[in-house]
Amino acid sequence: MITEHSLVVLDRDPPHEKLNRGDVGTIVHVYKNGKGYEVEFVDGGGHTVALITVAAGDVRPIKAGELLHARPTV
Repeated sequence: MITEHSLVVLDRDPPHEKLNRGDVGTIVHVYKNGKGYEVEFVDGGGHTVALITVAAGDVRPIKAGELLHARPTV
């Protein structure tokens, strides 16, 4: 189970127009012992871009050695 405050990667196309598969977010709440998660995605200024609920299979922990990437949200 992924814990709160962990960085995760979207592993599927998300249900939000500003997000893409591969975007990195932070777990802010864990549902039903890890069956689902509330994930917050922020921009470089720390402003929330999206706060979405996903199933456990929609995200994965970020791995050591993976490079974060910046892109505009517009």
